[in-house]
Formats: sequence, structure tokens, C-alpha cells
Amino acid sequence: MVGVPDPSAGELPKAFVVKKGQITHKEVVDFVAAKVAPYKKLRGGVEFVDQIPKNPSGKILRRLLRKKEAERKQNNLRHKL
Repeated sequence: MVGVPDPSAGELPKAFVVKKGQITHKEVVDFVAAKVAPYKKLRGGVEFVDQIPKNPSGKILRRLLRKKEAERKQNNLRHKL
């Protein structure tokens, strides 16, 4: 989970998920929504990835996930122009 920038809310939670089996975007969103407070719901979205980047000791490298999201948004803006 990382926070993605949003003009009205500031940041929205987004999940990066390694897909195992047949699971859909809606199933992930519904599962999390049933477990967390309303402000923690995945309004930033869900992205399925092949693997979660980790350092040698096993900690998740969230900065790489944020960087990936920023690059994706920048590419989307370029394509709209």
C-alpha cells in the first residue's frame, strides 16, 4: 500500500497486489473495504504486479512503488497531450 496524490483529498490509498489464482480488482477492493475504516478504503486503486520490490532483509521498498506510480501518471499525461 502506498499513498497516491489526489487533488481533492491529498492522498488516496493504492494497493499493489501479487496475483495468485483468479482474483479480480473488485474482489480485492471489497475484501479491504470490509476490514478497514472508510478513509482507508482503496480509492487510489489496485494494481496487480509480478512481484513486490524488497530489500535484502525483506522490507518492502515503497519508494520504488511510489516512483512507478509517478512514472505511470506522467506517461498518461504525455499521451493525453
